[in-house]
Amino acid sequence: MNEWESFYVIVGGAAAALMGLQFVVLTLIAERPHLSAPEAGAAFATPTVVHFASALLIAAIVRAPWYGMAPLAALWGVIGVAGICYSFIVARRMRTQQTYRPDLEDHLFHFALPLLAYAVIALSAIAVFWRAREALFGIGGAALLLLFIGIHNAWDAVSYHVFVSRRKKE
Repeated sequence: MNEWESFYVIVGGAAAALMGLQFVVLTLIAERPHLSAPEAGAAFATPTVVHFASALLIAAIVRAPWYGMAPLAALWGVIGVAGICYSFIVARRMRTQQTYRPDLEDHLFHFALPLLAYAVIALSAIAVFWRAREALFGIGGAALLLLFIGIHNAWDAVSYHVFVSRRKKE
């Protein structure tokens, strides 16, 4: 596991920094007058912070000085199952909100890819006892995927507010 140290330092640091930046961006967007749409925020903005937080949590868990793989696997399993459940909640929120009509890209980056990442985390939690090396690659890949999903979704949200929402208002 020591060979993974710098990977999780990078992923965890990036997730923490980007999560903080997401809060700054949302604060700036919230300060300008626009339509209030909390259901759209729950469907599109909140998951971004959740994915960043998940990547940060995974990095922190992996870097903790565990005495064995069982506690790590249990925590990964909880994160994976919770993320799978949350992905379905996001899909429902996307369907029920009325502010914006999601397109294929939205379904991919707000539901399908996060679901895949959390499923890999859950499966890696099980596989770690038989295929530790492969499971660690699964966890690392899923954490990186969550980080990239968060980056994409944050950029997409800001772009929407700057280029689409602003133009509609003007």
